Amino acid sequence: MQKAKILLVDDRPENLLALEAILSALDQTLVRASSGEEALKALLTDDFAVILLDVQMPGMDGFETAAHIKRRERTRDIPIIFLTAINHGPHHTFRGYAAGAVDYISKPFDPWVLRAKVSVFVDLYMKNCKLREQAELLRIQVEGRGDGRAEPTGVIAELSARLAAVEEQAEALSKQLDDESADAAAVATAAHLERKLTGLRRALDAIDPTSGGTAPVLPPQG
Repeated sequence: MQKAKILLVDDRPENLLALEAILSALDQTLVRASSGEEALKALLTDDFAVILLDVQMPGMDGFETAAHIKRRERTRDIPIIFLTAINHGPHHTFRGYAAGAVDYISKPFDPWVLRAKVSVFVDLYMKNCKLREQAELLRIQVEGRGDGRAEPTGVIAELSARLAAVEEQAEALSKQLDDESADAAAVATAAHLERKLTGLRRALDAIDPTSGGTAPVLPPQG
């Protein structure tokens, strides 16, 4: 599968260099943006697993940039982790969450913690990509007959096998997040993914002649 893209937004080159050094171990594609405006341009053409966004930037600051991101249908669901070198107390933190951030980290931050947090959202993104791929294959197979039911071919078996692999990975991820220290946003996203997987499994069973399913094909729920 293609590598996930992570957007790093900071007006200071040395900070971007430090983020790249910390996140290089994830072996994903790291994309730089030195301003809010540059970040918004990158988001017009590319899909990102997560955005690391500096709060204090000249011109369009992190809060304003996040507001623009959340207003766009294409980008509103991308997780945003705010990074800030200042701490103005709970009100400042609340403003970050109100702007749509899933996390708010003060500098200097623990490299291991930051890498672990980003890794969770990368895993969720990759599993969602696999889920969309399975859904598209299922749609193509169903529409091939034209009557709403798929031909009993090896394609269904292949779909079922691929879906089972995603289900297994999603279950493992949910177990990793099943503790008090897990981010609430990551837990909610994982639960949303599991609901979609359940809906897709039911739809696949309904058209699989070997499963005895006779129910109509329904789109994944959630």
